[in-house]
Amino acid sequence: MYAQMVETGAARLRAAGELSEQEHAFQARIDAGVKIEPKDWMTEGYRKTLIRQISQHAHSEIVGQLPEGNWVTRAPTLKRKTILLAKIQDEAGHGLYLYSAAETLGISRDQMTTDLLSGKAKYSSIFNYPTLTWADVGMIGWLVDGAAIINQIPLCRCSYGPYARAMIRVCKEEAFHARQGYDLLMSLCKGTVEQKEMAQDALNRWWWPALMMFGPPDQESVNSAQSAQWKIKLFSNDELRQRMVDQCVPQAEYLGLTIPDPDLKWNAERGHYDFGAIDWSEFYAVLKGNGPCNRERLAVRNKAWDDGAWFREGMQANADKHLKRRPPKAA
Repeated sequence: MYAQMVETGAARLRAAGELSEQEHAFQARIDAGVKIEPKDWMTEGYRKTLIRQISQHAHSEIVGQLPEGNWVTRAPTLKRKTILLAKIQDEAGHGLYLYSAAETLGISRDQMTTDLLSGKAKYSSIFNYPTLTWADVGMIGWLVDGAAIINQIPLCRCSYGPYARAMIRVCKEEAFHARQGYDLLMSLCKGTVEQKEMAQDALNRWWWPALMMFGPPDQESVNSAQSAQWKIKLFSNDELRQRMVDQCVPQAEYLGLTIPDPDLKWNAERGHYDFGAIDWSEFYAVLKGNGPCNRERLAVRNKAWDDGAWFREGMQANADKHLKRRPPKAA
């Protein structure tokens, strides 16, 4: 599937007309596995694609703190509270790494923030769903962070150096998050009948949105072929989604939980699990701002931005004061 995407991307390049000598050299470097660095020449399409992807990734890390932050004051034990706080802190750090990587492409942090707060920029659709019970915190760790790892490990080998390097640490920390979520669910599934029912209810609500995290089917994905040509994307949406299903089915069986898909079955001929059709109308509705928590998430981020204005102004005034104190440079 990835090879087909690359060929499609190459066909689009040919259809767009002859590449310039500089564009040929740029693509040759990517084909040879050479990392593109901020000071290197790059096509405008490559730069814009990276800005869109990296900034959306950063926004997802920041907005992704909100569903779990909802449970910090209600975590059942001090141990669970400290684990959850550490996880949320990690997500803030991931946003910082990614915003910094995007800034190397010539976009400012203020511009990215403005795009998020105005609703112009997107973030992962999964964070527009509510965390109704404590089991949802575990489900986010197991399914959402598990899906993130599957999607992000290949990014450690993507063609843009700052993005690839940022993802190395992000993936290591996401691996901890996934284990934290699964450990939480194991405790629930070994607990009372009510606790296991809570875990099953959370799985019923999060399973399909988690599969949507990889994006639309390959035939509907607008940017995938070009991203594959530039080695920003190394696997197709459907390939990554299949990995997710194959990974999660035995894990769910170990927990004693039932994946809410009557069409799920092992296909010995393919060596993979077959699974049911995804309701993509729900995915596109959430992307358009009509998910359960879209408006709430943006409202919280806007309030946080407004409430922090005094702090940003103070920091800027302090920076300006120190700049004025600097001695003039020697001629």
